[in-house]
Amino acid sequence: MFDHISTEVIYAALGVVAVLVFASLVVGILRISGKNVSKELSQRVNSWWLMAGIFLFAILINRNVSIAFFAFISFLAFKEYLSLIPTRRSDRRVLFLAYLCIPIQYYWISQEWYGMFIIFIPVYMFLLLPVRMVMIGDTKDFVRAEGTIHWGLMTTVFSISHVGYLLVLPALPEANFHAAGPGLVLFLVFLTQANDVCQYIFGKLFGRRAVIPKISPNKTVAGFLGGVVSTTAMAVGLAPLLTPMPMSIAWCAGLIIGIG
Repeated sequence: MFDHISTEVIYAALGVVAVLVFASLVVGILRISGKNVSKELSQRVNSWWLMAGIFLFAILINRNVSIAFFAFISFLAFKEYLSLIPTRRSDRRVLFLAYLCIPIQYYWISQEWYGMFIIFIPVYMFLLLPVRMVMIGDTKDFVRAEGTIHWGLMTTVFSISHVGYLLVLPALPEANFHAAGPGLVLFLVFLTQANDVCQYIFGKLFGRRAVIPKISPNKTVAGFLGGVVSTTAMAVGLAPLLTPMPMSIAWCAGLIIGIG
């Protein structure tokens, strides 16, 4: 069933499940002992289980299922983006083309066609969308409408699709890299989620002062620093198992993810 997945990725996936089991046990023990367990903590643990379960299922079952999973994530992200910006009534046909480019972009990934993957949205959709808008004939707020739609595709489809393209990257036995693309994706997603978890834990335990009160009042200096240090340490530890990165690059990757 998991013939397409390396042993390293399976071990890492089991490690994620073990961490989630431990988190659930901690919550259960706190409840049994009579200590107050916040509703937020319980909800976060449940959401971690849900996100990890869906993600690991998509990664472990089949490569095409994994690609379709990230295509669906792009669809949801683009849909949410459009709900936040003003759109013109005449742009409905243009939005149809924008949505249509999502499966096309991920088709290039499934075919491992890097040339089309890397230029389809930045070049072809950048030219096609304004041409279609001109054909409709509505010139009011033309530049704003074209810019916001294309920028949405760049941020929610083109950017996220790079995670999907990692899936098709081959292993490099000569570099002692056997985890291949799924290992890189698991490395990226696990560190991103672990950073959120660590910032939450350190913030609740030691947090006093908010980093940016007006934007994120719940994000504290202690949580931020704890998340950065923990994520960097995990990146250095996981890099030899899941990536071909040398320690210096793994350290930088963990630091960037932690800060981000």
